Amino acid sequence: MPRRTMRVTDEDRAPLQRALRELRERTHAPTGFPADVRAEADRAARRRPRVPPYDATALPLFTIDPPGAKDLDQAMHLARRAKGGYRLHYAIADVASFVTPGGPLDAEAHRRAVTVYYPDTRVPLHPAALSEDAASLLPDRDRPALLWEFDLDADGAVSRTDLRRALVRSRARLDYAGVQRALDTGTADEPLVLLRETGLLRQERERERGGVSLDVPEQEIVRQDGRYVLEYRTPPPVEGWNAQLSLLTGMAAADLMLAAGTGILRTLPPAPESAVAALRRAARALGVNWPDDMPYAVVLRALDPAHPQHAAFLQECTTLLRGAGYAVFDRERPAERPLPADPVHAAVAAPYAHCTAPLRRLADRYALECCVAAVAGSSPPEWVRTALDALPAEMAAGSRRAAEAERECVDLVEAALLRDRIGEVFDAYVVDVIDTRPTAGTVHLYEPAVVGHVEGDPDGPPLRLGHRTRVRLIEANPGRDKVWFAPA
Repeated sequence: MPRRTMRVTDEDRAPLQRALRELRERTHAPTGFPADVRAEADRAARRRPRVPPYDATALPLFTIDPPGAKDLDQAMHLARRAKGGYRLHYAIADVASFVTPGGPLDAEAHRRAVTVYYPDTRVPLHPAALSEDAASLLPDRDRPALLWEFDLDADGAVSRTDLRRALVRSRARLDYAGVQRALDTGTADEPLVLLRETGLLRQERERERGGVSLDVPEQEIVRQDGRYVLEYRTPPPVEGWNAQLSLLTGMAAADLMLAAGTGILRTLPPAPESAVAALRRAARALGVNWPDDMPYAVVLRALDPAHPQHAAFLQECTTLLRGAGYAVFDRERPAERPLPADPVHAAVAAPYAHCTAPLRRLADRYALECCVAAVAGSSPPEWVRTALDALPAEMAAGSRRAAEAERECVDLVEAALLRDRIGEVFDAYVVDVIDTRPTAGTVHLYEPAVVGHVEGDPDGPPLRLGHRTRVRLIEANPGRDKVWFAPA
């Protein structure tokens, strides 16, 4: 997969920014917080939240996030255990310590459900006074947190889980590129070396249980020096290792809630047989070796996303990961909120819960409260149990808004990049073909990092999935027309 980038010129930027503003208006993205919400957030940020009885500020936690991020949900520390294996501390921002249930701040969070990102701004779940300051796990500041403690054996399997409220103090704010560079050059401190060790072990445990992590190159919009850059991005290995620790925590949270009988799970049903059959046809068309007796997850491990045919197949694989949602259950109301009949998340290959990003995702705050109660052997607070019914629909609506914003932002930037290049011919490869219209589908350009629709003559030759082709740009109008190609 090519990684070359293309900048939007100063002349392009003005119409693009207008189009982005129009997009936010069209999708009803809030431009700010109501006055009563800001006032409550400011009061919560000024007052000292309840101090947890457990002081863990001596623990040298660190965060790993994109450069410039201020809404830091997670901090971690890893150490070797004297008897073998590892100890992982994973601290999560304690948003519930700042939010009064039923108040204006809580109600606004329920309306938003998730933080939505745009190239030129973000629409946060909580006001910056909390999400980027008082509740964020910024370095060298005491913060209330939900502190997970895991013991892992020498193979990376969890042997013990604990969770408590704690006062924590992060020591360092790291970024992915810097951590990867330190690991690659042998200059990383031991906790980062252990992040690699445990991450690799957890990836092996994922393989064993049949879990799926799609290594699909992504289009990413980056703003540099006041200009937008659109590039294909394959995450560095450290992002995958870090994600495994978040995944581990989400699996532990699901197990706790299921054992206690009350909680909220992240769900994904198994792919229907028709979708799997279609994917097998795509594999044959792309020359991907998929023996009949080989599990889908095993096939993915052997693919190289830098190979065009493999990248196209990985893109097709995303069709098996559709239909994610949330499921709530409550042991005190088993008729209305029964335990899920099948709690396994199909991609994780285990029960799973969102619980590691409460600054940016509403459901996580509730899952964490359910987990704390489960460890204590008590019922979750009434404000948690009362809100459970509405959470799946609220999260679905927020996730749709976020997905629409992401998709349309990429469309806008693509059109801005190419609007002065109508009629030019580009090298590309085909990543999707419409079953009922074999001369139409989707292409990835090699340069710039654009993914667009291609439409050929109905009587022309069919597109060849995963193969190189040349296409001519037909349309590109920021805010009006997506990029559109025809075979050259």
